[in-house]
Amino acid sequence: MSKNESNQKPTNFIHQIIEDDIKNNVNEGKVVTRFPPEPNGYLHIGHAKAICLNFGTADKYQGVCNLRFDDTNPEKESQEYIDSIISDINWLGYQWAGDIRYTSSYFDQLYDWAVHLIKNDKAYVCDLSSEEAREYRGNFTQPGKDSPYRNRSVEENLSLFERMKNAEFKEGACSLRAKIDMSAPNMNLRDPLIYRILHTSHHQTGKKWCIYPIYDYAHGQSDAVEGVTHSLCTLEFEDHRPLYDWFIENLPVPAKPKQYEFSRLELNYTITSKRKLKQLVDDQVVAAWNDPRMPTISGLRRRGYTPKSLRQFCEMIGVTRSNGVVDMGMLESAIREDLDSSAPRAMCVTRPLKVTLTNMEEGVEEWFELPAHPKDDTMGVRRVGLTRNLLIEQEDFIEVKPIAKNKHEKWKRLATGDAVRLRGAYVITCNEVIKNDAGEVIELLCTFDPATKGANPEGYKPNGVIHWVSEELSVPCEVRMYDRLFTEANPDGDKERSFMEFLNPESLVILTDSRIESSVKGATAETRYQFERMGYFCIDVDSSAEKLVVNRTVTLRDSWAKAQK
Repeated sequence: MSKNESNQKPTNFIHQIIEDDIKNNVNEGKVVTRFPPEPNGYLHIGHAKAICLNFGTADKYQGVCNLRFDDTNPEKESQEYIDSIISDINWLGYQWAGDIRYTSSYFDQLYDWAVHLIKNDKAYVCDLSSEEAREYRGNFTQPGKDSPYRNRSVEENLSLFERMKNAEFKEGACSLRAKIDMSAPNMNLRDPLIYRILHTSHHQTGKKWCIYPIYDYAHGQSDAVEGVTHSLCTLEFEDHRPLYDWFIENLPVPAKPKQYEFSRLELNYTITSKRKLKQLVDDQVVAAWNDPRMPTISGLRRRGYTPKSLRQFCEMIGVTRSNGVVDMGMLESAIREDLDSSAPRAMCVTRPLKVTLTNMEEGVEEWFELPAHPKDDTMGVRRVGLTRNLLIEQEDFIEVKPIAKNKHEKWKRLATGDAVRLRGAYVITCNEVIKNDAGEVIELLCTFDPATKGANPEGYKPNGVIHWVSEELSVPCEVRMYDRLFTEANPDGDKERSFMEFLNPESLVILTDSRIESSVKGATAETRYQFERMGYFCIDVDSSAEKLVVNRTVTLRDSWAKAQK
């Protein structure tokens, strides 16, 4: 049975291409993909799509996927970024074939192939400055003109290129360019750069090199070295494909990979430019690359997103050749769906209001067993303790109920003289309100009805059900209410204004006096919960033995869309 016959039908145009190749025994039926991040920043949600496509495709067709760091620009790269990328891929649940690869491991071979181009009069050393080279290049309406150094002899070019390698020139003094066609309609073919001089130490090769290959040159040749069969990249590289193919055809490479382009992931209410994400970090708009407001994979992870939810999201949006913008609501829907079934429940009071049960004695504790998940008995139960002094949400009390115009506007929480059920416990009635000198409500004196334990009350109907915690038995916590980082769907789309002008001032609200039920005590970082009636939350790495820190992942419903309407 062929590989494609043992799997489901193709789900996108790339899989269709692969199945046709397997059917026609192209590449002997092998499938080798690669994920080639540049280690110049943290991966973001767009990279998650590329990871899922490259690794998922290899898995589907019993192939292999390489992890290769395209590390050709040491000025912007670091080991920190390499470590973060490795961590992100592992966390998403994927494993690369063999050892981690680096383009820098091929620098000797890439240099030799550049010499091959020179010997075949297909590359030359150019002394034009970067500004002069841009001028000579022309534009989309005017052809370029030949560099005055284009017709140097092969011998002179070989000598100059070796001198470049031997650090005999300053940065910018010269470069190696491919000799293709300065009048080509595709500007990528107008004698593009192959090597430039950088007197910069490399994080992998140290000070061995002072010339570094350009990405467009190194990329395809690295694919060829690794035997990549299907080089998958986003649509902005479509115009680069003729150059990719030119190098493959003009060099004695061991394999001839093919490049295929798909649409990149654009998500509204955020940005995915590495440069601008770095600006947010450098300007301390966010705390770090893994700030839960960032669209980075590490930021989403810290916020409480799961690997499953990100993989499911990437599957939902699909793989096409049509650019478009995906609504943030789809991403939030994916995590809600996952956590609704997988996250245990707990009660957390974010803005506490004290409730005293006047008919319960001091020091008495009564424990209730509540399901850890209302639809999954395998999660077991959790014990929640009730005492005389309780805490409820401030917004769950009102002195005078508003007059309801219809049943949908009916007040369904606690009010003076009215009753409400405590989740999993008793029905209580508010008898008296205590205020401070400023007229603010600071305490409610209530009574509980012992007959309502596990039973509906007789003689009165409670307004609804609210969550609560015991003041003495609950655990102190800091709740970080995260929201979208930008107020505009396309923060980078206004040519007159910077994306920084659309920052959401309420993207982070920190509540320091919150309390959470005791069953959560000791929970480790990344443990996720549904806080009843509040949303989905995740234990943060900043938590300590003295105080938990929790991050809001997402609300229970799409409150943002409702607010926009």
